[in-house]
Amino acid sequence: MDRLLILFLLPALLLACADSTAQTENATDTGISTPAEVEAEHADAPANSDVEFADAMTDKVFQNYLHLRTALVNGDAGEAATVAGNLAESFGPERAGLGELAGQIADTDELAAQRSTFAALSTELEPLLTEGLSGGTIYKLHCPMAFDGEGADWFSEVAEVRNPFFGQEMLTCGNVSQEITR
Repeated sequence: MDRLLILFLLPALLLACADSTAQTENATDTGISTPAEVEAEHADAPANSDVEFADAMTDKVFQNYLHLRTALVNGDAGEAATVAGNLAESFGPERAGLGELAGQIADTDELAAQRSTFAALSTELEPLLTEGLSGGTIYKLHCPMAFDGEGADWFSEVAEVRNPFFGQEMLTCGNVSQEITR
């Protein structure tokens, strides 16, 4: 009787194991991250912030800006171009200059050109962010070594330095030059 039960259960068990292996292979094929990859992503992600804006448009602009900054930190020109295209669409006719700068980033896959235009975009974006901030803190960071010692600024929702002008080459080059708080 026990042998009969084993003979009956053995094929079902083998089928279940084969099915489980196929699911694991499919999960890997679809890009599911391993626990180590997830942990590394969390380590690279900045802490959540408490930034609030007076209007949804400025909030959307800031979120796209942060995404663009992260793409530049990661040296991902393709992602930067995509996000910059989304950012360009966030600006209305009254802020056409900001839209043009974001559009210039979107129109190139050359990382150095994107980073240079990002510096100009950050400068031009400052009044919108500071005037639209209704709560929390935005950090203005400065890298004195960017662009052959001319220096450049960018904005962040956290004080942690993640340099978009040098990326992994000099990830922590820079300092908080101003805290904008409401």
